[in-house]
Amino acid sequence: MFSDPVKNVEQCGIQAGMEIADFGSGSGHYSLAAARALISTGRVYAIDIQQELLTKLKNTATREGIYNIEVIWGDIEKINGTKLKDNTIDLVFLSNILFQIDDKEGVVKEVVRVLRSGGRVLVIDWMDSFGGLGPKPEVVFKKDVAMKMFEKYSFHLDREILAGEHHYGLIYKKL
Repeated sequence: MFSDPVKNVEQCGIQAGMEIADFGSGSGHYSLAAARALISTGRVYAIDIQQELLTKLKNTATREGIYNIEVIWGDIEKINGTKLKDNTIDLVFLSNILFQIDDKEGVVKEVVRVLRSGGRVLVIDWMDSFGGLGPKPEVVFKKDVAMKMFEKYSFHLDREILAGEHHYGLIYKKL
């Protein structure tokens, strides 16, 4: 079973009016699930470096009558690369993105910058390569490495979630 964005989002305790950022949103499965969970309140910021994926997401959202997603063409690996204000976001999604990027600490620094005190980050990534089903073995970002990195930046592990057979899921809280 692959990781299910809707089930993963349901485990995040989304409440009306929240401000949510989807770092490396891609075609927006998490953004769409979060926007639906917000029931037209709050806002989801879908951030990606690939303009064509953001266009696709915006078109899908419009077609489905979802108007609380704002797409941002930005670089999540750079400080201020998301173009979001400091300490304004309640929840950040980092789903299947850490194995793909070079500057993982840059991403965590940007998460720290945008998250409010007490804000949370959902980290989901591949547990292994699974014989080519997932990423190449040399780029898999292991759970214990992810945990050490977030703890280094003073995040507290809130809880682990069931993120699918081949993925780990961690929810960290900014202190």
